[in-house]
Amino acid sequence: ATAAELPARTRLFARGFPSDGPQPPARVVPALALAWRTVVGEVGPALGLPASPGPRHPSDDLLERRYRVVADVQEHYYTAPPQIERGWREYLMDVDGRVYLDMVNNVASVGHAHPRVVEAATRQMHLLNTNSRFHYGGITEYGEKIAATLPDELDTVFFVNSGSEAVDLALRLAMAATGRRDIVAMREAYHGWTFASDAVSTSIADNPFALETRPDWVHTVAAANSYRGAHRDADAARYAPEAVADIDRIVAGGALPAGFVCETYFGNAGGVALPAGYLQEVYAAVRRHGGLAIADEVQVGFGRLGRWFWGFQEQGVVPDIVAAAKSIGAGHPLGAVITRREIADRYRTQGYFFSSTGGSPVSAAIGSAVLDVIQQEGLQDNARDVGAHLAARLEDLGTRHPIIGRVHGSGLYLGVEFVRDRETREPATAETAAICDRLLELGVIMQPTGDHQNVLKIKPPLCVTKESVDYFADALARTLETGW
Repeated sequence: ATAAELPARTRLFARGFPSDGPQPPARVVPALALAWRTVVGEVGPALGLPASPGPRHPSDDLLERRYRVVADVQEHYYTAPPQIERGWREYLMDVDGRVYLDMVNNVASVGHAHPRVVEAATRQMHLLNTNSRFHYGGITEYGEKIAATLPDELDTVFFVNSGSEAVDLALRLAMAATGRRDIVAMREAYHGWTFASDAVSTSIADNPFALETRPDWVHTVAAANSYRGAHRDADAARYAPEAVADIDRIVAGGALPAGFVCETYFGNAGGVALPAGYLQEVYAAVRRHGGLAIADEVQVGFGRLGRWFWGFQEQGVVPDIVAAAKSIGAGHPLGAVITRREIADRYRTQGYFFSSTGGSPVSAAIGSAVLDVIQQEGLQDNARDVGAHLAARLEDLGTRHPIIGRVHGSGLYLGVEFVRDRETREPATAETAAICDRLLELGVIMQPTGDHQNVLKIKPPLCVTKESVDYFADALARTLETGW
């Protein structure tokens, strides 16, 4: 062979094979890679490069090791999950080189490995990361940025590390501000795993014994689900006056509420909007009895709904306390609670508050960068436009496939509810699980949600493109047409 010089970063494709042996294909599926590697050997050393690790051997036991060391209840997606080690924008890559479209990950709000977020975290980590009780600029500057996205009266920010902690603190704030302990919560909701946030979580999908194991200070009202609840379609207007009557009845029984908590857009059910005017009536009722209105914005806040930056804006209300997380950290453990100054000051009756790493220098730098990306790169507008396009594609599928009962949601917070019968709305639970498994084979990460696990929870990174959601819609169409 003759020597030659190539420009730097020129991509090369090389393959070797025995002169008297079979010629390998240019590319093979992961299942065949080890066999072909055994036949043709390793090409790297012939080019003066180190040998590559090569494909995983079938005997690799990483998943088994996980089962041995990680608690069983800390579950993972899929029975036979791909090993995901890299991500970029709305894509995830496994160790076998397979690329998947991530259509479920609202945690990675601005996309996987966003360079501005990575740079902000790296720079701050080189400078300082410490207990948030020290005085540094980041926590103040980030707090000002978050407060600027909210109504003027919501001007005081607490920083924590997760959505569970945010809801927990929101509940404690309501209790401290009112001097009461009772909370009213909507059924079929999930709010977190801490003691207080779990206490107000009533989703039987997350806890089959949720309703019968609530502590005596938690009182519930019906899930205001206009598709699957007790009052459907136009009758959903009955939920609000019934919730008001329930609150009046709770008070008449001697339990004065510290507050009412619910998601401002019904997330656990798969992106179902609350009935028009629901929060206006219920917030007014709880305030009439001296309680506070708590908005769980952990899933829908920060522009995911497209038309609204915060979910409560869709209902035309202003809560007393807002709990936020997930999107605000783009995968970094970060949560926030925003309220009025007089409510925040009442927490002093419970002692003092601190979160060692909530709002730490690195957390503040990451949160600030995430908010900048959402605002400066137009990701709320992208959620509105790309989400509307995807919703239209899914609605079109619904005209051809009776298993689709309804398409829920707004922006990039959508849900496709599968039913066995559109009249009875019997949940197609087993079918939904099989559809998600088939979508994985087609390169799409998707999971079920809802108390019946029959709704696709469609919450991709806010940067997802029209081309990517078309790929998802095409994969779902193929699945529904050819079987799962």
